[in-house]
Amino acid sequence: METPDESIPAPGGEIESLAEFDAAAAAGSLAGRRVQSVDLTERGAALLAADTSGAVFLGCPMTPDAAEKVRADGAFVFPPVPGLPFDPYRGLLYSPDALYDGLAKGGYEETPDARAYRWFRATRSNGDAFASMLRALHDDAVSDALEELLAGARVVGVMGGHATARGSDSYAGAARLGRTLARSGLTVATGGGPGAMEAANLGAYAAPHPDPMLDEACRLLAAVPSFTPSVSDWALAAFAVRERWPDGGGSVSIPTWFYGHEPPNPFAGHIAKYFANALREDGLLARSTAGVIFLPGAAGTVQEIFDSATPNYYGSRGDPAPMVLVGRDHWTRELPAWPLLRALAADRPMAARIALVDTVEEAPGALARLSA
Repeated sequence: METPDESIPAPGGEIESLAEFDAAAAAGSLAGRRVQSVDLTERGAALLAADTSGAVFLGCPMTPDAAEKVRADGAFVFPPVPGLPFDPYRGLLYSPDALYDGLAKGGYEETPDARAYRWFRATRSNGDAFASMLRALHDDAVSDALEELLAGARVVGVMGGHATARGSDSYAGAARLGRTLARSGLTVATGGGPGAMEAANLGAYAAPHPDPMLDEACRLLAAVPSFTPSVSDWALAAFAVRERWPDGGGSVSIPTWFYGHEPPNPFAGHIAKYFANALREDGLLARSTAGVIFLPGAAGTVQEIFDSATPNYYGSRGDPAPMVLVGRDHWTRELPAWPLLRALAADRPMAARIALVDTVEEAPGALARLSA
């Protein structure tokens, strides 16, 4: 049996806020703890007094004397990286307010989301190993935060096209679907973009409110049907809905800067945004343990159908997760993914976990039957 490398510190609990830091410091020891993106410049005395042996500080500003002391204790200190539009060590997922900070004052182009996309475009093709490392650190931190958030949750993925316009019947149907799923106790997860994805997150946001709220929200959003030509106007309309009806229900979205032309929708309470689209796609589908509902879409949604079908076919994630395709004509005539999916499922356990329905209203019932 291999023995652990003694040069690698044993993992301890994660500290992701000042409150958690203060509680650990008050107990007298930070030994072995992982402290992520907590500003410790005002906690020099606590760092000087506490045992920090084997601790790891990821992107935590601290005074020079505190940094010297914790290094002398044997702690690992990864300093903040100046000039980045994102935090590669972040301990928590994004919120809509964090990604859209400054929207009302300077427009979308001045928000952290837009600045991170510009940085990504400038660095992804120049072969800079440092930039690649920063992206990898960031995405791993996001995955870790997402895992912590969804531990024990029954997550249902809702996939669909970004081109579904606000004000359309398809948009309203996807929003009602998100509300129904959220009210049934499921955590709604989407790809985080506009269109059907936004609608499902909106529906989950509307779940605690009386039914007329969702109809009125869809009516107001219809005034800005798409994120083109103005992402600023599109996002401001969403924040206006959130301001009018605060305290909405929670949901998760998992977008990517790889498709940076698609801005993240502001209705998900927690946003796990990645640089690497492959990590994002696999992470979204792997975490949809209660199943996935596929609304009509194009190439991206087709890819997601078979990304979901492959582990179901091989059983690589255990029992097959339910898959519900919505729109019989769409998935049998326009983009005939259903016949291929059914052929793959023949004589395999996943055959009992796939369904095709005509309307979005039928999807929750089909999901429940497949999960029984």
